[in-house]
Amino acid sequence: MHRRASHAVLLRLGAALAILVQPLPALADALHDRVAAILAEAGPGTRWGLVVADESGREVLAIDPEGRFMPASNTKIVTTAAAYWTTGGTLELPDGGGGASVRLVPGAKRKAPDVVLAGFGDARMSSAPDCVRDCLATLADAIAAGSRRVGRVIGDDRAFPDQRWSPGMSWNNIPTRSGTGISALSVDDNEIRAVVTPGPEGAPPLVALPAYYEVRNLARTVAGSEERIGYDRMPGSPTLIVTGTIGTGAAPETLRLGVDDPAHYAAWLLTGMLRARGVTVEHMPEAMHRPLLPEDDPEQRGEAAPPGPAPQAALAKLDPPPLREDVVTINKLSQNLHAELLLRRLARIRGGGSIADGQALVRGMFAAAGVPEAGISLSDGSGMSSYNRVTPRAMVRLLDWIARQTWGDEWRASLPVGGTDGTLGRRFAGTSLFGEITAKTGSLNATNALAGYFTAKSGRTYTFAAYANDVPDDVAATAFMDRALVAFAEGN
Repeated sequence: MHRRASHAVLLRLGAALAILVQPLPALADALHDRVAAILAEAGPGTRWGLVVADESGREVLAIDPEGRFMPASNTKIVTTAAAYWTTGGTLELPDGGGGASVRLVPGAKRKAPDVVLAGFGDARMSSAPDCVRDCLATLADAIAAGSRRVGRVIGDDRAFPDQRWSPGMSWNNIPTRSGTGISALSVDDNEIRAVVTPGPEGAPPLVALPAYYEVRNLARTVAGSEERIGYDRMPGSPTLIVTGTIGTGAAPETLRLGVDDPAHYAAWLLTGMLRARGVTVEHMPEAMHRPLLPEDDPEQRGEAAPPGPAPQAALAKLDPPPLREDVVTINKLSQNLHAELLLRRLARIRGGGSIADGQALVRGMFAAAGVPEAGISLSDGSGMSSYNRVTPRAMVRLLDWIARQTWGDEWRASLPVGGTDGTLGRRFAGTSLFGEITAKTGSLNATNALAGYFTAKSGRTYTFAAYANDVPDDVAATAFMDRALVAFAEGN
Protein backbone atom coordinates (compact mmCIF):
# COMPACT_ATOMS: atom_id res chain seq x y z
CA MET A 1 0.00 0.00 0.00
CA HIS A 2 2.73 2.38 0.94
CA ARG A 3 4.58 1.74 -2.30
CA ARG A 4 1.38 2.13 -4.32
CA ALA A 5 0.60 5.42 -2.56
CA SER A 6 4.12 6.67 -3.15
CA HIS A 7 3.90 5.68 -6.77
CA ALA A 8 0.56 7.47 -7.13
CA VAL A 9 2.03 10.58 -5.53
CA LEU A 10 4.96 10.44 -7.91
CA LEU A 11 2.59 10.10 -10.84
CA ARG A 12 0.61 13.12 -9.68
CA LEU A 13 3.80 15.14 -9.15
CA GLY A 14 5.02 14.13 -12.59
CA ALA A 15 1.70 15.16 -14.12
CA ALA A 16 1.84 18.50 -12.30
CA LEU A 17 5.38 19.13 -13.52
CA ALA A 18 4.31 18.20 -17.04
CA ILE A 19 1.51 20.77 -16.86
CA LEU A 20 4.00 23.42 -15.73
CA VAL A 21 6.65 22.63 -18.29
CA GLN A 22 5.04 21.15 -21.37
CA PRO A 23 1.82 22.98 -22.17
CA LEU A 24 3.28 26.48 -22.29
CA PRO A 25 3.94 26.28 -26.04
CA ALA A 26 0.59 24.58 -26.51
CA LEU A 27 -1.17 27.30 -24.53
CA ALA A 28 0.67 29.94 -26.53
CA ASP A 29 -0.33 28.22 -29.76
CA ALA A 30 -3.93 28.00 -28.62
CA LEU A 31 -3.98 31.70 -27.74
CA HIS A 32 -2.32 32.56 -31.03
CA ASP A 33 -4.97 30.56 -32.85
CA ARG A 34 -7.75 32.26 -30.88
CA VAL A 35 -6.42 35.73 -31.69
CA ALA A 36 -5.91 34.79 -35.33
CA ALA A 37 -9.44 33.40 -35.51
CA ILE A 38 -10.89 36.67 -34.18
CA LEU A 39 -8.99 38.67 -36.77
CA ALA A 40 -10.08 36.24 -39.49
CA GLU A 41 -13.71 37.05 -38.67
CA ALA A 42 -13.14 40.37 -40.42
CA GLY A 43 -13.34 38.38 -43.66
CA PRO A 44 -11.17 38.54 -46.77
CA GLY A 45 -9.21 41.60 -47.78
CA THR A 46 -7.86 42.99 -44.51
CA ARG A 47 -4.14 42.52 -44.01
CA TRP A 48 -3.27 42.10 -40.33
CA GLY A 49 -0.04 42.59 -38.42
CA LEU A 50 0.30 42.09 -34.67
CA VAL A 51 3.20 41.70 -32.26
CA VAL A 52 2.94 41.42 -28.47
CA ALA A 53 6.07 41.35 -26.30
CA ASP A 54 6.50 40.82 -22.55
CA GLU A 55 8.39 43.04 -20.13
CA SER A 56 11.71 41.46 -21.11
CA GLY A 57 11.12 42.31 -24.77
CA ARG A 58 10.44 38.66 -25.72
CA GLU A 59 7.76 38.29 -28.38
CA VAL A 60 4.89 36.13 -27.14
CA LEU A 61 2.58 36.64 -30.12
CA ALA A 62 3.46 37.48 -33.70
CA ILE A 63 1.28 37.72 -36.79
CA ASP A 64 3.14 38.94 -39.88
CA PRO A 65 5.70 40.71 -37.67
CA GLU A 66 7.89 41.86 -40.57
CA GLY A 67 5.05 42.97 -42.83
CA ARG A 68 5.23 46.63 -43.83
CA PHE A 69 2.07 48.49 -42.88
CA MET A 70 0.79 52.04 -43.15
CA PRO A 71 0.83 53.26 -39.54
CA ALA A 72 -1.48 56.27 -39.92
CA SER A 73 -1.33 58.30 -36.68
CA ASN A 74 0.94 55.75 -35.00
CA THR A 75 3.51 58.02 -36.65
CA LYS A 76 2.92 60.47 -33.81
CA ILE A 77 4.57 57.94 -31.48
CA VAL A 78 7.79 58.54 -33.38
CA THR A 79 7.50 62.33 -33.55
CA THR A 80 6.71 62.88 -29.87
CA ALA A 81 9.29 60.34 -28.70
CA ALA A 82 11.88 62.07 -30.88
CA ALA A 83 11.13 65.32 -29.08
CA TYR A 84 11.90 63.70 -25.72
CA TRP A 85 14.97 61.90 -27.02
CA THR A 86 16.41 64.97 -28.74
CA THR A 87 16.05 67.16 -25.66
CA GLY A 88 17.03 64.54 -23.09
CA GLY A 89 13.52 64.61 -21.70
CA THR A 90 13.38 68.37 -21.07
CA LEU A 91 11.25 69.23 -24.13
CA GLU A 92 13.08 72.54 -24.28
CA LEU A 93 13.88 73.53 -27.86
CA PRO A 94 16.36 76.25 -28.83
CA ASP A 95 13.71 78.36 -30.57
CA GLY A 96 12.53 80.48 -27.67
CA GLY A 97 9.28 78.56 -27.41
CA GLY A 98 8.37 79.16 -31.03
CA GLY A 99 6.13 82.11 -30.19
CA ALA A 100 4.95 84.56 -32.85
CA SER A 101 6.10 88.18 -32.85
CA VAL A 102 5.36 91.46 -34.59
CA ARG A 103 7.69 94.19 -35.72
CA LEU A 104 7.32 97.40 -37.71
CA VAL A 105 9.44 97.88 -40.82
CA PRO A 106 9.64 100.79 -43.27
CA GLY A 107 7.00 100.50 -45.95
CA ALA A 108 8.21 100.45 -49.54
CA LYS A 109 7.51 103.93 -50.95
CA ARG A 110 5.00 104.45 -48.18
CA LYS A 111 4.95 106.75 -45.18
CA ALA A 112 3.16 104.22 -43.01
CA PRO A 113 5.25 101.30 -41.72
CA ASP A 114 4.45 97.71 -42.55
CA VAL A 115 3.67 95.15 -39.88
CA VAL A 116 5.54 91.87 -40.07
CA LEU A 117 3.85 89.05 -38.16
CA ALA A 118 6.45 86.26 -37.86
CA GLY A 119 5.90 82.72 -36.69
CA PHE A 120 8.46 80.23 -35.39
CA GLY A 121 6.48 77.01 -35.08
CA ASP A 122 4.11 77.57 -32.17
CA ALA A 123 0.98 75.48 -32.72
CA ARG A 124 -1.29 77.17 -30.21
CA MET A 125 -1.69 80.85 -31.09
CA SER A 126 -5.37 81.79 -30.96
CA SER A 127 -7.61 84.55 -32.29
CA ALA A 128 -10.57 83.49 -30.12
CA PRO A 129 -12.39 86.32 -28.32
CA ASP A 130 -11.98 84.49 -25.00
CA CYS A 131 -8.26 83.77 -25.49
CA VAL A 132 -6.21 84.29 -22.32
CA ARG A 133 -2.74 83.11 -23.38
CA ASP A 134 -0.81 82.99 -26.65
CA CYS A 135 -3.32 85.41 -28.17
CA LEU A 136 -3.07 87.14 -31.52
CA ALA A 137 -5.00 90.00 -29.88
CA THR A 138 -2.00 90.67 -27.64
CA LEU A 139 0.07 91.50 -30.71
CA ALA A 140 -2.74 93.61 -32.17
CA ASP A 141 -2.90 95.61 -28.91
CA ALA A 142 0.85 96.25 -29.00
CA ILE A 143 0.67 97.60 -32.55
CA ALA A 144 -2.42 99.72 -31.89
CA ALA A 145 -0.80 101.26 -28.82
CA GLY A 146 1.90 102.90 -30.95
CA SER A 147 0.60 103.16 -34.51
CA ARG A 148 -2.69 104.44 -35.90
CA ARG A 149 -1.81 103.78 -39.54
CA VAL A 150 0.13 100.95 -41.18
CA GLY A 151 0.74 99.96 -44.77
CA ARG A 152 0.51 96.18 -44.99
CA VAL A 153 0.31 93.29 -42.59
CA ILE A 154 2.73 90.61 -43.79
CA GLY A 155 2.62 87.05 -42.51
CA ASP A 156 6.17 85.69 -42.32
CA ASP A 157 6.59 81.90 -42.00
CA ARG A 158 10.17 81.70 -43.29
CA ALA A 159 11.40 79.94 -40.14
CA PHE A 160 10.58 76.72 -42.02
CA PRO A 161 10.93 75.98 -45.72
CA ASP A 162 7.63 76.22 -47.56
CA GLN A 163 6.46 72.60 -47.26
CA ARG A 164 2.81 73.00 -46.44
CA TRP A 165 2.03 69.36 -47.19
CA SER A 166 4.24 66.34 -46.75
CA PRO A 167 4.97 63.84 -49.52
CA GLY A 168 2.15 61.33 -49.75
CA MET A 169 -0.61 63.65 -48.47
CA SER A 170 -3.84 62.80 -50.28
CA TRP A 171 -5.09 65.88 -52.13
CA ASN A 172 -8.70 65.21 -51.07
CA ASN A 173 -7.70 65.75 -47.43
CA ILE A 174 -6.41 69.26 -48.10
CA PRO A 175 -9.83 70.99 -47.79
CA THR A 176 -10.31 69.40 -44.35
CA ARG A 177 -8.76 70.17 -40.99
CA SER A 178 -6.87 66.86 -41.21
CA GLY A 179 -4.93 68.16 -44.21
CA THR A 180 -4.62 71.85 -43.40
CA GLY A 181 -1.43 73.61 -44.48
CA ILE A 182 1.66 73.47 -42.26
CA SER A 183 3.31 76.80 -41.56
CA ALA A 184 5.68 78.31 -39.02
CA LEU A 185 2.97 80.95 -38.59
CA SER A 186 -0.18 79.15 -37.44
CA VAL A 187 -3.32 80.37 -35.70
CA ASP A 188 -6.50 78.60 -34.54
CA ASP A 189 -5.06 75.23 -35.61
CA ASN A 190 -5.11 76.59 -39.18
CA GLU A 191 -8.83 75.90 -39.33
CA ILE A 192 -11.82 77.92 -40.50
CA ARG A 193 -15.21 76.91 -39.13
CA ALA A 194 -18.40 77.12 -41.16
CA VAL A 195 -21.80 76.61 -39.53
CA VAL A 196 -24.61 75.20 -41.68
CA THR A 197 -28.10 75.96 -40.32
CA PRO A 198 -31.34 74.59 -41.82
CA GLY A 199 -33.48 77.02 -43.78
CA PRO A 200 -37.12 76.65 -44.86
CA GLU A 201 -37.91 73.32 -46.52
CA GLY A 202 -36.77 73.38 -50.15
CA ALA A 203 -34.47 76.37 -49.62
CA PRO A 204 -30.69 76.39 -49.27
CA PRO A 205 -29.43 76.27 -45.67
CA LEU A 206 -27.62 79.23 -44.19
CA VAL A 207 -23.82 78.88 -44.33
CA ALA A 208 -21.98 81.23 -41.97
CA LEU A 209 -18.18 81.48 -42.07
CA PRO A 210 -15.44 84.12 -42.04
CA ALA A 211 -15.16 86.20 -45.20
CA TYR A 212 -11.75 84.67 -45.91
CA TYR A 213 -13.66 82.04 -47.92
CA GLU A 214 -16.61 82.53 -50.23
CA VAL A 215 -19.44 80.01 -50.49
CA ARG A 216 -21.09 78.26 -53.39
CA ASN A 217 -24.13 76.81 -51.68
CA LEU A 218 -25.64 73.85 -53.56
CA ALA A 219 -27.18 72.25 -50.46
CA ARG A 220 -30.90 72.00 -49.75
CA THR A 221 -33.09 71.92 -46.65
CA VAL A 222 -35.45 68.94 -46.52
CA ALA A 223 -38.08 67.65 -44.13
CA GLY A 224 -36.88 65.63 -41.15
CA SER A 225 -33.88 65.75 -38.85
CA GLU A 226 -31.13 64.03 -40.88
CA GLU A 227 -27.91 65.83 -41.79
CA ARG A 228 -26.06 64.84 -44.94
CA ILE A 229 -24.00 67.91 -45.67
CA GLY A 230 -20.89 67.54 -47.81
CA TYR A 231 -18.29 70.06 -48.85
CA ASP A 232 -15.27 70.47 -51.08
CA ARG A 233 -12.73 73.10 -52.05
CA MET A 234 -10.09 72.82 -54.74
CA PRO A 235 -6.55 73.34 -53.39
CA GLY A 236 -5.65 76.99 -53.63
CA SER A 237 -9.24 78.08 -54.22
CA PRO A 238 -11.10 80.47 -51.86
CA THR A 239 -14.46 78.95 -52.84
CA LEU A 240 -16.11 76.46 -50.50
CA ILE A 241 -18.67 74.28 -52.28
CA VAL A 242 -21.39 73.04 -49.92
CA THR A 243 -23.57 70.14 -51.06
CA GLY A 244 -26.04 67.62 -49.66
CA THR A 245 -29.09 68.04 -47.48
CA ILE A 246 -29.98 69.04 -43.95
CA GLY A 247 -33.32 68.44 -42.25
CA THR A 248 -35.52 71.24 -41.01
CA GLY A 249 -35.29 69.70 -37.55
CA ALA A 250 -31.54 69.07 -37.61
CA ALA A 251 -29.12 70.88 -35.34
CA PRO A 252 -26.66 73.27 -37.01
CA GLU A 253 -23.68 71.43 -38.51
CA THR A 254 -20.14 72.77 -37.99
CA LEU A 255 -17.64 72.17 -40.79
CA ARG A 256 -13.96 72.42 -39.87
CA LEU A 257 -12.04 73.51 -42.94
CA GLY A 258 -8.36 73.54 -43.78
CA VAL A 259 -6.32 76.63 -44.71
CA ASP A 260 -3.90 76.46 -47.64
CA ASP A 261 -1.76 79.50 -46.73
CA PRO A 262 -1.78 79.85 -42.94
CA ALA A 263 0.69 82.75 -42.94
CA HIS A 264 -1.62 84.76 -45.18
CA TYR A 265 -4.64 83.79 -43.10
CA ALA A 266 -2.91 84.92 -39.89
CA ALA A 267 -2.07 88.25 -41.56
CA TRP A 268 -5.72 88.57 -42.65
CA LEU A 269 -6.93 87.98 -39.11
CA LEU A 270 -4.47 90.51 -37.67
CA THR A 271 -5.53 93.06 -40.29
CA GLY A 272 -9.12 92.73 -39.11
CA MET A 273 -8.09 93.05 -35.47
CA LEU A 274 -6.14 96.23 -36.17
CA ARG A 275 -9.04 97.82 -38.02
CA ALA A 276 -11.34 96.90 -35.14
CA ARG A 277 -8.96 98.85 -32.88
CA GLY A 278 -9.15 101.93 -35.07
CA VAL A 279 -5.85 101.36 -36.90
CA THR A 280 -5.94 102.23 -40.59
CA VAL A 281 -4.46 99.42 -42.70
CA GLU A 282 -3.86 100.76 -46.20
CA HIS A 283 -3.40 97.55 -48.15
CA MET A 284 -4.46 93.92 -48.32
CA PRO A 285 -2.53 91.35 -46.26
CA GLU A 286 0.39 89.49 -47.77
CA ALA A 287 2.66 86.55 -46.92
CA MET A 288 6.37 85.77 -47.13
CA HIS A 289 7.58 82.19 -47.64
CA ARG A 290 11.00 80.54 -47.85
CA PRO A 291 11.35 78.29 -50.91
CA LEU A 292 12.54 74.74 -50.37
CA LEU A 293 16.08 74.64 -51.74
CA PRO A 294 18.58 71.80 -52.31
CA GLU A 295 20.52 72.87 -49.23
CA ASP A 296 17.41 72.02 -47.16
CA ASP A 297 18.08 68.33 -47.91
CA PRO A 298 20.67 66.95 -45.44
CA GLU A 299 21.73 64.28 -47.95
CA GLN A 300 22.73 66.95 -50.46
CA ARG A 301 24.28 69.53 -48.18
CA GLY A 302 26.11 67.46 -45.58
CA GLU A 303 25.46 68.43 -41.98
CA ALA A 304 25.67 72.23 -41.98
CA ALA A 305 22.84 74.48 -43.11
CA PRO A 306 21.71 77.93 -42.11
CA PRO A 307 18.35 77.99 -40.35
CA GLY A 308 15.53 80.26 -41.39
CA PRO A 309 15.70 83.98 -40.70
CA ALA A 310 16.60 84.73 -37.11
CA PRO A 311 14.01 86.65 -35.09
CA GLN A 312 14.60 90.38 -35.38
CA ALA A 313 13.91 92.97 -32.71
CA ALA A 314 10.23 92.63 -31.98
CA LEU A 315 7.65 95.12 -30.89
CA ALA A 316 5.91 92.29 -29.04
CA LYS A 317 6.30 88.53 -28.75
CA LEU A 318 4.04 85.76 -27.49
CA ASP A 319 4.99 83.21 -24.85
CA PRO A 320 3.30 79.88 -25.68
CA PRO A 321 2.33 77.25 -23.09
CA PRO A 322 4.93 74.55 -22.32
CA LEU A 323 5.61 72.05 -25.08
CA ARG A 324 4.61 69.22 -22.71
CA GLU A 325 1.00 70.34 -23.03
CA ASP A 326 1.26 70.13 -26.80
CA VAL A 327 2.69 66.59 -26.71
CA VAL A 328 -0.38 65.54 -24.72
CA THR A 329 -2.62 67.19 -27.32
CA ILE A 330 -0.78 65.44 -30.14
CA ASN A 331 -1.06 61.98 -28.63
CA LYS A 332 -4.38 62.17 -26.80
CA LEU A 333 -6.30 63.93 -29.58
CA SER A 334 -4.13 62.89 -32.55
CA GLN A 335 -3.65 66.50 -33.66
CA ASN A 336 -2.00 66.44 -37.10
CA LEU A 337 -0.91 70.06 -37.42
CA HIS A 338 0.72 70.10 -34.00
CA ALA A 339 2.66 66.92 -34.81
CA GLU A 340 3.93 68.36 -38.09
CA LEU A 341 5.00 71.59 -36.42
CA LEU A 342 6.81 69.63 -33.73
CA LEU A 343 8.74 67.69 -36.37
CA ARG A 344 9.79 70.92 -38.09
CA ARG A 345 10.79 72.54 -34.82
CA LEU A 346 12.97 69.51 -34.11
CA ALA A 347 14.33 69.81 -37.65
CA ARG A 348 15.63 73.30 -36.90
CA ILE A 349 18.02 71.73 -34.40
CA ARG A 350 19.75 70.15 -37.39
CA GLY A 351 19.79 73.41 -39.31
CA GLY A 352 17.31 73.94 -42.11
CA GLY A 353 13.98 73.04 -40.57
CA SER A 354 12.86 70.85 -43.46
CA ILE A 355 10.96 67.57 -43.33
CA ALA A 356 14.15 65.84 -44.43
CA ASP A 357 16.01 67.36 -41.47
CA GLY A 358 13.34 66.05 -39.14
CA GLN A 359 13.47 62.56 -40.61
CA ALA A 360 17.27 62.50 -40.37
CA LEU A 361 16.93 63.23 -36.66
CA VAL A 362 14.28 60.51 -36.32
CA ARG A 363 16.59 57.98 -37.97
CA GLY A 364 19.18 58.84 -35.33
CA MET A 365 16.65 57.90 -32.66
CA PHE A 366 15.91 54.60 -34.44
CA ALA A 367 19.62 53.80 -34.41
CA ALA A 368 19.82 54.56 -30.68
CA ALA A 369 16.82 52.31 -30.09
CA GLY A 370 18.22 49.47 -32.20
CA VAL A 371 15.39 49.67 -34.71
CA PRO A 372 16.53 48.63 -38.21
CA GLU A 373 16.03 51.28 -40.90
CA ALA A 374 13.84 48.95 -42.95
CA GLY A 375 11.51 48.58 -39.98
CA ILE A 376 10.21 52.15 -40.01
CA SER A 377 10.32 54.56 -42.95
CA LEU A 378 8.40 57.82 -42.68
CA SER A 379 7.66 60.86 -44.82
CA ASP A 380 5.89 63.07 -42.29
CA GLY A 381 5.34 63.67 -38.60
CA SER A 382 1.60 63.09 -38.28
CA GLY A 383 0.78 59.92 -40.23
CA MET A 384 -1.28 61.55 -42.99
CA SER A 385 1.27 60.46 -45.60
CA SER A 386 0.36 57.35 -47.57
CA TYR A 387 4.10 56.74 -48.01
CA ASN A 388 4.74 55.84 -44.35
CA ARG A 389 5.52 52.22 -43.51
CA VAL A 390 6.32 50.34 -40.30
CA THR A 391 6.62 46.73 -39.24
CA PRO A 392 4.85 45.60 -36.04
CA ARG A 393 8.14 44.19 -34.76
CA ALA A 394 9.98 47.48 -35.24
CA MET A 395 7.26 49.50 -33.53
CA VAL A 396 7.24 47.16 -30.54
CA ARG A 397 11.02 47.42 -30.32
CA LEU A 398 10.77 51.22 -30.35
CA LEU A 399 8.04 51.22 -27.69
CA ASP A 400 10.04 48.85 -25.50
CA TRP A 401 13.06 51.16 -25.79
CA ILE A 402 10.93 54.21 -24.95
CA ALA A 403 9.66 52.49 -21.80
CA ARG A 404 13.25 52.05 -20.61
CA GLN A 405 14.21 55.72 -20.97
CA THR A 406 14.24 58.14 -18.04
CA TRP A 407 11.45 60.08 -19.74
CA GLY A 408 9.51 56.96 -20.75
CA ASP A 409 6.86 57.16 -18.02
CA GLU A 410 6.10 60.80 -18.76
CA TRP A 411 5.83 60.11 -22.48
CA ARG A 412 3.57 57.10 -21.85
CA ALA A 413 1.26 59.29 -19.77
CA SER A 414 0.57 61.36 -22.90
CA LEU A 415 -1.13 58.40 -24.62
CA PRO A 416 -4.90 57.83 -24.63
CA VAL A 417 -6.26 55.46 -21.99
CA GLY A 418 -8.76 52.78 -22.99
CA GLY A 419 -12.35 53.71 -22.20
CA THR A 420 -11.19 56.87 -20.45
CA ASP A 421 -9.87 59.68 -22.64
CA GLY A 422 -8.55 60.86 -25.97
CA THR A 423 -9.09 58.79 -29.08
CA LEU A 424 -9.56 55.67 -26.92
CA GLY A 425 -12.33 57.23 -24.85
CA ARG A 426 -15.00 55.03 -26.43
CA ARG A 427 -12.97 51.86 -26.85
CA PHE A 428 -12.43 48.98 -24.39
CA ALA A 429 -15.24 50.14 -22.07
CA GLY A 430 -16.76 47.13 -20.33
CA THR A 431 -13.74 44.90 -21.04
CA SER A 432 -10.81 43.73 -18.97
CA LEU A 433 -8.66 46.37 -20.69
CA PHE A 434 -10.79 49.27 -19.48
CA GLY A 435 -8.26 51.66 -17.97
CA GLU A 436 -5.50 49.07 -18.49
CA ILE A 437 -4.39 49.96 -22.01
CA THR A 438 -2.49 53.11 -23.00
CA ALA A 439 -1.93 53.32 -26.73
CA LYS A 440 -1.81 55.55 -29.79
CA THR A 441 -4.55 55.08 -32.34
CA GLY A 442 -4.31 55.50 -36.09
CA SER A 443 -6.89 55.84 -38.84
CA LEU A 444 -6.50 56.59 -42.53
CA ASN A 445 -8.19 55.36 -45.67
CA ALA A 446 -8.49 51.53 -45.37
CA THR A 447 -6.06 51.67 -42.43
CA ASN A 448 -6.36 51.23 -38.67
CA ALA A 449 -3.57 51.07 -36.11
CA LEU A 450 -3.08 50.77 -32.36
CA ALA A 451 0.23 50.50 -30.51
CA GLY A 452 1.31 50.95 -26.93
CA TYR A 453 1.08 49.05 -23.65
CA PHE A 454 -1.49 47.07 -21.67
CA THR A 455 -1.71 45.19 -18.40
CA ALA A 456 -3.14 41.69 -18.76
CA LYS A 457 -5.43 39.87 -16.35
CA SER A 458 -2.33 38.26 -14.82
CA GLY A 459 -0.93 41.68 -13.88
CA ARG A 460 1.88 41.41 -16.43
CA THR A 461 2.55 44.37 -18.72
CA TYR A 462 2.90 43.88 -22.47
CA THR A 463 4.04 46.05 -25.33
CA PHE A 464 2.15 45.67 -28.60
CA ALA A 465 1.59 47.01 -32.10
CA ALA A 466 -1.45 46.08 -34.19
CA TYR A 467 -2.16 47.10 -37.79
CA ALA A 468 -5.00 46.56 -40.24
CA ASN A 469 -4.33 47.61 -43.84
CA ASP A 470 -6.38 47.25 -47.02
CA VAL A 471 -9.56 47.22 -44.92
CA PRO A 472 -12.71 46.81 -47.04
CA ASP A 473 -15.23 49.65 -46.82
CA ASP A 474 -17.80 47.59 -44.93
CA VAL A 475 -15.40 46.24 -42.26
CA ALA A 476 -14.97 47.86 -38.83
CA ALA A 477 -11.42 46.66 -38.26
CA THR A 478 -11.01 48.28 -34.84
CA ALA A 479 -13.74 46.07 -33.37
CA PHE A 480 -11.83 42.91 -34.32
CA MET A 481 -8.52 44.45 -33.26
CA ASP A 482 -9.90 45.31 -29.81
CA ARG A 483 -11.47 41.88 -29.34
CA ALA A 484 -8.16 40.22 -30.23
CA LEU A 485 -6.24 42.27 -27.67
CA VAL A 486 -8.84 41.62 -24.98
CA ALA A 487 -8.65 37.88 -25.74
CA PHE A 488 -4.89 37.95 -25.32
CA ALA A 489 -5.09 39.97 -22.10
CA GLU A 490 -7.63 37.58 -20.59
CA GLY A 491 -5.57 34.56 -21.59
CA ASN A 492 -2.41 35.79 -19.87
